[in-house]
Amino acid sequence: MSSNKVTVVNHPLLKHKLGLIRDKNTSSNDFRELTKEISKILAYEAMREWDQFETVSIETPIAKTTIQKIKNPPVVVSVLRAGNGMLDAVLSMIPISSAGFIGIYRDKFINTTVEYYFKMPENIKGKEILLCDPLIATADTIVAAIDRLKQYEVGKIKVLSLITSKIGLERLSFFHPDVEVLTLNIEADINDSGYLVPGLGDAGDRLFQTK
Repeated sequence: MSSNKVTVVNHPLLKHKLGLIRDKNTSSNDFRELTKEISKILAYEAMREWDQFETVSIETPIAKTTIQKIKNPPVVVSVLRAGNGMLDAVLSMIPISSAGFIGIYRDKFINTTVEYYFKMPENIKGKEILLCDPLIATADTIVAAIDRLKQYEVGKIKVLSLITSKIGLERLSFFHPDVEVLTLNIEADINDSGYLVPGLGDAGDRLFQTK
């Protein structure tokens, strides 16, 4: 299902896996593995319309032929720390990609986002970005991450997220209407603590057993 710049990837396997990661009894190890499996499918969908290729001559065991190889691959960017749960899986699907990292969190005491780390590959100007963040709730951190990427004049940005909130998507669309989002589900509510409802809890804590 697709609406404007948001695509809800609707697939029986993803529905099954989403149900498992929602379950509070799912172990951290299983949560990590499920996140990787889901991320690979999201990466597959994000690359569906890729149109930059180079034609290369090769020989198969039978005959000479030509093949197409991806040219100018996207840069995969992780929003720390939870995005790291998706990063390796996406890179396994696009191993010719480079990777970047953005550390941003929302400080509830000063009511703004704080950046503590930013590291990108060289020459990212004009490069398409696959931005990995398992959850979009208020969208404060993802908006701030995109703000920083655009300072480097990157190309098209696609956000890969396990689940998102309706409010967060509206906020993201307001500040960055050109950014595409691929997700498994749009949650209707956010509770007073900022968690998606029904959600899956804190993705970082569940990935890395830090709660």
